[in-house]
Amino acid sequence: MEFFAKGKIYDFMGKSIFLLTISALLVIASWGLLAMKGLTYGIDFSGGTLVQVKYEQHAPIAQIREQITQDKLFANALITEFGTPEEVVIRFASTTDNVGQDVGDRIRELLQGTGKFDIRKVDIVGPKVGSELREKGMMAAGLGILGILLYIAFRFEWRFSIAAIVALIHDVSITMGAIVLFDIEMSLDVLAAILSLMGYSINDTIIVFDRIREELTKSKKDNLLEIINYSVSKTISRTTLTSFTTFLVVATLFFFGGEIIHGFSFTLLIGIIVGTYSSIFIAATLLKWFGFDVESYKTKEALKEKNKIEKAKMRAMYEKGTV
Repeated sequence: MEFFAKGKIYDFMGKSIFLLTISALLVIASWGLLAMKGLTYGIDFSGGTLVQVKYEQHAPIAQIREQITQDKLFANALITEFGTPEEVVIRFASTTDNVGQDVGDRIRELLQGTGKFDIRKVDIVGPKVGSELREKGMMAAGLGILGILLYIAFRFEWRFSIAAIVALIHDVSITMGAIVLFDIEMSLDVLAAILSLMGYSINDTIIVFDRIREELTKSKKDNLLEIINYSVSKTISRTTLTSFTTFLVVATLFFFGGEIIHGFSFTLLIGIIVGTYSSIFIAATLLKWFGFDVESYKTKEALKEKNKIEKAKMRAMYEKGTV
C-alpha cells in the first residue's frame, strides 16, 4: 500500500521556513494557553470525590443540582453529563472529614424522587494523595525526557540529538496546548497518553534520522538538503502508513470507547497527528538550522571506520602472536 508515488523525491526542505514558522506559532500559542488558562486537574491530581450516576431515563440535571446542594457537603459540587444523557458525574472537593463518609449512600438519599438511578462508581482521592500523584506524575514525565535525552545523546551526533529533542518538545507542547484549549482534565490516563506520545514521536524521528545517516554514509552527495529530501521521501510511506493505522485504532477508542477514556484517546489522537508531522517536516529540517555539515560528518565517520579497521588488525595480530 503506497500513499505516495514510488521513487518520487519530494522537496520538503523547500517549505522548511514556512513550516517552521507555523510550528513556532503553534508552540508559542500552546505555551500562552498553559500560562494564562493552565491545566484542569482531575481528582487524580487535585484530590476530591467523583460519583457516577446512571439513570434509566434522561438525567434531570437541574433537579439533581437543586437537590444535591441541600447538603453543605455538596454545595460547590460540579454536575455534568457523562457520555450519554442518562449518565452524570458529581464532582466535589474532599476534606479530611468527608473522605471516610459513605458518600454513595448520602447521594442516593438526596436524589430520591429524581427518577430511577444507580450509583455506578464512587472515586475518592484525598488532597494529600492527589498532591503526591501530581508530583510523581511530573517526575515520571521528567525522567522519561531525561532517559530519551541520554539515549539520543549516546546514539546520534549532537546535532541530531538536539534536533530530536526540540522536535519532541514541539510535539508535547502542541499536545498540551490542545488539552488546555479543549478543557481536557489532566489525569493519570492523560499523563500515560503523553508518555506514550513521547515514545511514539521519538521512535518516528529516529527512523527518519537513521535513514539520513545511512544516506550520508552511502551517498557521494554533499548537499544536505538533497540528502534530507531523499531520505524523508524514502521513509514517508512507512511513516504515514504506520501513523494512519494507529490513528484509526485510537479514533475508534475516541468515538466508541466512552467518556472514561475520552481524555486518553484525545491526547493520543492529537499526539499522533503532531508527532507524524514533526517527524516528516520538522525534525530533519532542524539539522539545517543547527549547522550540520555533511563533509565534516563524512570525515569523522571515515576516521572512525579507519580506527576500527586498525584496531581489528591489531587484535588479529595479537591473537596470532605477532605483536
